[in-house]
Amino acid sequence: MSTFTAAHRSYVMSLYKRTLKNSLDWTVRRDLWRAEAMMIRAEFERNRDVHDPRALAVILEKAEADLARKKHPDPVISPLYPGGTKWERNTPPAMGPLYDHLSAPAH
Repeated sequence: MSTFTAAHRSYVMSLYKRTLKNSLDWTVRRDLWRAEAMMIRAEFERNRDVHDPRALAVILEKAEADLARKKHPDPVISPLYPGGTKWERNTPPAMGPLYDHLSAPAH
């Protein structure tokens, strides 16, 4: 039985994903990035069996600091995501009357 909560596992998975995403921002070609991704995975696997909460806190703090230090200044954003080049470019028009003649003031 694991001594850590689902929130802890979720946090570690989020940290892993953020680390992978940041490394992909620096190396766009996936064939070159794959080696970096394997090294990141090996680092997480190396610390998989750490069960001491204090030692784990030090490891996670170091990983967060390393991620902040290596953060890309201009990360790649998918075109369809907020901040992307196609975000809300062709939004559908409002589905309603353009002019509601029933509520217009009478002259």
